[in-house]
Amino acid sequence: MTVQQCVWVLVLAVAVGVYFIPSPIDPEPFIFEGPPPALEGPLAVNTRLQRGRRLFAGQLKGPESFTADQNGNVYTGTVDGKLWRINNETLTFITQMGQNLPECGTSTDYEPVCGRPHGLRLDRHGQLIVADSYFGLFKVDPWTGQKTLLHSSKEGADGIPFGFLNGLEISKNGTVFFTDSSSRWGRRHVRYEVLETNRLGRLLSYDPESGSVRTLLDSLYMPNGFAFSADEDFLLLAETSIGHISRFWLKGHKAGTKETAMNNMVGYPDNIRISDHGTFLVGINTVRFRGRLLPPFLDLLAPYPALKRFVVKVIPLGWYDALLPSYGLVLELGPDGQLLDSLHDPTGTLTWAISDVFQQRGIYYLGNTDLPFLAVLDQWS
Repeated sequence: MTVQQCVWVLVLAVAVGVYFIPSPIDPEPFIFEGPPPALEGPLAVNTRLQRGRRLFAGQLKGPESFTADQNGNVYTGTVDGKLWRINNETLTFITQMGQNLPECGTSTDYEPVCGRPHGLRLDRHGQLIVADSYFGLFKVDPWTGQKTLLHSSKEGADGIPFGFLNGLEISKNGTVFFTDSSSRWGRRHVRYEVLETNRLGRLLSYDPESGSVRTLLDSLYMPNGFAFSADEDFLLLAETSIGHISRFWLKGHKAGTKETAMNNMVGYPDNIRISDHGTFLVGINTVRFRGRLLPPFLDLLAPYPALKRFVVKVIPLGWYDALLPSYGLVLELGPDGQLLDSLHDPTGTLTWAISDVFQQRGIYYLGNTDLPFLAVLDQWS
């Protein structure tokens, strides 16, 4: 046997071996409506996002979402399981959602122990209501750090534990709305969740008076952040893994129904926030741009479950970020879901993988899931 024949036999043996290794995911096919929208009109490439600045470099890692009190204090949670208060450019530790270990924040393997706060809002009593991705819903005193577990992820809803608590909002009547992005995959395996394109997510509500939890929508594709309309007659909800935003009606003759607000998006939406003039601000976690020769990486894989099973066997989870562009993008949508404007950072000079766009006293706080800083914009223009 020649050397070349030996090489081919070895390659074939490795390929057969990889084929028979069980895949950690059970993916479903998904086909986008078409190629990503062209970067023109309101989506035209610009560098307006590069006009911002970074704060707390090396101190905050993955400030994912934000809320603020009447005195201008801003609150956020980070990948190491910690809650923080920001006042101007001063950072104050509030509490740790899980165990406060030196390893917290060094690897996603520690998140189920350390905690990972995602959505958080202040209730009418000035208490933080926090969705920890692993542990459940909490009430936290923003000044003493005292934590109270309201509803555990193990308890879940309808007999199904929560796997990945994510977005959270509080309505005017005090009801807490929140998303469980997946009943299968936790936050640390979010890439598996995206590749599977399953429909294992839910939108739920928690009644603080009775303590009851109710499922409002199920069979969702990785439901993430959402925002109420100004009069709370509907909410816009990001279904991240399919680049989609849904409108869920809360009032009127359509109450309880869901419809498409934006589909076949230019990227994968994360949190949605309402601006001070009634528009919706959407952070794009990963862009979905057309390549010169090939479609975007996730578009290429989406229709083929067998290919997705193979990819997760041969590419370690930590390598996926290298396959995705470091491109910062924020969208502004009108009340009907129409695209009005976009801010870009094509080279990731300021930030990328944007999870939240929170407007507070003229400043825009730009969240992210894993980056070691907080990016802010002092003006939108």
